[in-house]
Amino acid sequence: MREYLGPFYLGPNETANNGIYLGDCRTLAKAIPDESVDLVFTDPVYDHIDDYRWLAETAARILRPDRACLAWYGGPALARIHDEMSKALTWVWQLNYTVPAKANKLIGYNIFTWTTPCLWFRKGNGFPIERIPDTYIGRKPPAGGHKWNKNPGVIAYWLRAFVPAGAIVLDPFTGGGTVPAVCKMLGRRYLAFEIEPDVAHTARDRVRNTQPPLFVPEPEQAALWET
Repeated sequence: MREYLGPFYLGPNETANNGIYLGDCRTLAKAIPDESVDLVFTDPVYDHIDDYRWLAETAARILRPDRACLAWYGGPALARIHDEMSKALTWVWQLNYTVPAKANKLIGYNIFTWTTPCLWFRKGNGFPIERIPDTYIGRKPPAGGHKWNKNPGVIAYWLRAFVPAGAIVLDPFTGGGTVPAVCKMLGRRYLAFEIEPDVAHTARDRVRNTQPPLFVPEPEQAALWET
């Protein structure tokens, strides 16, 4: 049975898009109904401050009350992004993802970053549905994917923590499609946008080749998503 969010098919479905749509998210998101999404989880281009501003404004409109917006970030403009997103949403915490004994040099600042931060904002007063640490320790993303891919393990961990099976997740900057693929694995419904045709095609193939769940994994099975 096809499921819709406004004019969009939600993924996974029988269409070739698998819930991933080609186009500018700023235009496409206008068709999403107010208060119809359970979680926004995405990875914008880190130095595009206007994208974070737009993301917060859009999330404030489309999120149901007491729901979260998770946005990956890395770089020196954190204070500016925090200020811009706080105009539309409420700041909660900085979640982190790290790989043991692996550091990435932040060029120009003479420091090494041990974590990749994910900014947690919310609409209203909602909390995760289960307790989580603020830092997830996992493995590097699998080779051969989009250059900014995150490891499916951390995506799965936070998806389970913030929304139950059947919830609707929006990823407006989907890139290689990690969030949609993990949503399909975990039985979450999703809507995703990507502006680059080749990248969108790759993301759709990835989701199409992802198996839906036979069961919803328990926390102790999180390591399965690292492979």
